[in-house]
Formats: sequence, structure tokens, C-alpha cells
Amino acid sequence: MSNKHSHKILFASSEAYPLIKTGGLGDVSGSLPTALKTLHQDIRLVLPAYHSVLEQKGRTKTIAQMTLPMGRVNILERLLPGTRLKVWLVEYPPYFDRPGNPYQGPNGLPWPDNAERFALFCQAICGLALDQAGLNWQPDLVHCNDWQTGLVPALLSLHEKRPATLFTIHNLAYQGLFPETTFSALDLPWSFWSPHALEFYGQLSFMKGGVVFADRISTVSPTYAEEIQTPEFGCGLDGLLRHRRDRLSGILNGVDKNWNPAHDPALIKNYSLRDPKGKQDNKKALRQELQLPESRRTPLLAFIGRLVEQKGIDML
Repeated sequence: MSNKHSHKILFASSEAYPLIKTGGLGDVSGSLPTALKTLHQDIRLVLPAYHSVLEQKGRTKTIAQMTLPMGRVNILERLLPGTRLKVWLVEYPPYFDRPGNPYQGPNGLPWPDNAERFALFCQAICGLALDQAGLNWQPDLVHCNDWQTGLVPALLSLHEKRPATLFTIHNLAYQGLFPETTFSALDLPWSFWSPHALEFYGQLSFMKGGVVFADRISTVSPTYAEEIQTPEFGCGLDGLLRHRRDRLSGILNGVDKNWNPAHDPALIKNYSLRDPKGKQDNKKALRQELQLPESRRTPLLAFIGRLVEQKGIDML
């Protein structure tokens, strides 16, 4: 691909495989930027510098510092494992250097300061997008993903010379809702406290920041793009999404061709389309682990996902 077709892209996410993953967002955020990199796009992936990420192998160096309204952060750089994709990590130990997963503590409850944590992350993304870190690199596009990056399009809208913004909705049910007192504590412009901005039935909605202010909105499939415009699946945002339907696109998630059961070391026995015999050994091992009766003739279905209606668990 020639340079005239190359774009500078800042891909912002709260997780990306294999550095950190809790669900499908992590898969997309690890694979899509990598695929764009192979298409000769000048892309950077930006993540919070979680404790578990910093512990992983790989050379990490500090490349910049930024003073944000909520604190001073370091910008670290490393490569996504197994790729040549540059990853920028927003380091702020009070918010990110802690045990647990990105959103919950070891007790399984959401971190009580999630609003502050991801507001600071959004501020850092905006600083990078406006080249305020002194890296001499400004993106043409900032690609934001789910509520954790929802404030980015809103904050960038305050700047005249800004990159274009794309906001991808992976799961509309998780909107990043917080009380009005949180809005005041984050010192956001009061013009944002409006039904036409971030206010959502008396609460602060990070998700609305992306839906209202992004130049373009995408979802994980054409069907989902239609579903979220209905009262049944719109989670209270269906009217707004219908209003912005000319800016809304559904793009089907791609297939991960890197995973292959013929080579997966995690399987008891590898198998392929031409040699499926190993499936029986895997079926036997799963039955033993789950302490199910032994039977070669009874079908065995395994479901990997959250036990919620949204995943179709009510149909099993």
C-alpha cells in the first residue's frame, strides 16, 4: 500500500489481548490494530498501564510525560507480544497499579473510583491525540471502544484542530453510568451536563459521550446496529441512536485465523478438518473435568461466555 493511503490511527481501548483481556473487546483490540498495521497504517494502541500488564515480559520504556487536569502521567511504550505494533501505556499508579481485573477488585465488585480512573485515561488519550505529549505524532483518527473511552470524543469536541473520532459500541448494556456528584468531581464542562450531551436520566453516562460526539459510530455487526435502535435492545439510548443513524454503521467482527485447533497447545489432543479424531479425546477430558457420565454417543456442548440473557443463555 502506498504512503498516500496510510493514515495515522490512535486505537484506544481498556484491554487488548494478549496483554490484558476480560472479554471480546480484548480480542478485537488486539487483532484489529495488528491487522491494520499489516496494511501499512501508522497505528498506535493505547491502554492503561495495569499492574498485570507491566509485569509481563517485553521491553518497556518511558517516552513522554503529560500533566493532565487529574494528575501527571507517564506514557510508556512497548510492542504488542508477537507483533511490531506499538503500544502506548498510560501509567498512573494510584489508579492502575493494583490487583484485580481492569474493572473489578479481587472481591468481584467494581472499583469505586472507576469514573475517575477512566476519565483520566480519556484525558491522556486526548492529550496524545492533540500531540500534547511532545511525541511529534498526531493521529488522523482516534478509534474509541466502549464506555471506558467514551469521554474522548466529547473532550476532543472542545478543540478546533482535532482528529476525527470513531466510537465503536461492543456492548451497549455497559454504559459507564455514575451519579451526578461524580460529574462535578471530574470537573467536566457544565455544558456537558445536558440530555443532549452526557446527562442520562440524572446520571453521568460515559457511553453517551461517544454516541453524541463521535464523528462516526460503529457496532460489531449490521444486525446489532439495527437492534440497538429499538426500545428492546437500545438500553435507553435507542432514540439517540436513531437520531444518529446516518452516522451509525454495523461492521461484522472478523474471524481470528491465528487460532487453529490443529496447533493449539492448550488442547489435550489436536485435530483438524481432515483428521478430527482428536475431538473425542478432548470431549473425554472435558467430561472428566466436569464429572459427567462417560458417553461417546451423547453430544456435548460447551459454552464459553457470561451467564446473561444477552448471550442467549436462556436458549440453552
